[in-house]
Amino acid sequence: MKAMILAAGKGTRIRPITNIMPKPMIPIMQKPVMEFLVELLRQHGFDRIMVNVSHLSEEIENYFRDGQKFGVQMAYSFEGTIIDGKLQGSALGSAGGLKKIQDFSPFFDDTFVVLCGDALIDLDLTYAVNWHRQKKSLATIITKTVPRDQVSSYGVVVTDSDGRIKQFQEKPSVEDALSNTINTGIYIFEPEILDYVPSGLEFDLGSDLFPKLVGADLPFHAISMDFQWVDIGKVPDYWQAIQDVLLDKIKNVNIPGHEVKPGIYAGLNVSVNWDKVDIRGPVYIGGMTQIEDGATIIGPTMIGPNCHVCSGAVVERSVIFEYSRLSDVRLVDKLVFGRYCVDKTGATIDLQAAALDWLITDARQQQQSHSPLEFSKSPA
Repeated sequence: MKAMILAAGKGTRIRPITNIMPKPMIPIMQKPVMEFLVELLRQHGFDRIMVNVSHLSEEIENYFRDGQKFGVQMAYSFEGTIIDGKLQGSALGSAGGLKKIQDFSPFFDDTFVVLCGDALIDLDLTYAVNWHRQKKSLATIITKTVPRDQVSSYGVVVTDSDGRIKQFQEKPSVEDALSNTINTGIYIFEPEILDYVPSGLEFDLGSDLFPKLVGADLPFHAISMDFQWVDIGKVPDYWQAIQDVLLDKIKNVNIPGHEVKPGIYAGLNVSVNWDKVDIRGPVYIGGMTQIEDGATIIGPTMIGPNCHVCSGAVVERSVIFEYSRLSDVRLVDKLVFGRYCVDKTGATIDLQAAALDWLITDARQQQQSHSPLEFSKSPA
């Protein structure tokens, strides 16, 4: 069976993380979120997977390649061009990306599934596809109910008693929303759906195609299902997802490494004297990371591989990406990657611009010494 993963977006809502990696490659305990989707598709018999790519496309293609190591077949449709020898992404929209693939060579020839590449889901796709076929639907959206104050981040769906979609609103204001039943970005389509998508144009499923289907009174349905759906579309969502994984609240996502103490997990060859640090779980520490005597780590916290946490550093409820060196700094409810330190709310500190880049640096570069006085005067 065939499926499509939408992976061409720039991920603007989760910047600055997506400045250095495409959204589908954002790691959940060292594993890209898109890998969980590939595994789910394979489990339900979807073993031929097309992926549209654009922003930082090579990151996705170089990781998944042709899908052999994941037990599936995968291919990619690049959206963009080359300017001055460099790839320049230019996404065609979620529906436009499907149409480009079909115009190239008719790939979608039977019922197929489309997933957005930025969520952790635990869904019975087999049941959903069977329901779609029983309804003889052209298109089916998998929906969930969310608190009303969250509707502006999603497409809102209104159905009749038979599940037929009567109205579709793309990211309405809380005041204008007609319901709090939202589109999860999981779709089941028949190939004929692409007859309603123009060729060579930017065209979106939510804002362009779905209202068109409703207006034409076509067999367009929604099924509300009880399943795990963890959206990581924004920085607060991602921070919360890592917290929930460490607290064992998310299905099918295991903490890697081995449990060295209750609630404390470590990868290979971590350098630490457990008797001289204050580490309170749940905590994950990646392989080849050094934790100096006198450091404090309070969970839920994830420390990536090849990091260096110096004496006196305090890390609490935070997510630290690989190769981060933390000097005498206190981090609470933060995400650290590259030159950025991001609060769980999404507020960003550019460490270079703030002249704090000596507190949080790349663990691979040679360090200059700072006096104890300078450290004590410069908390982050």
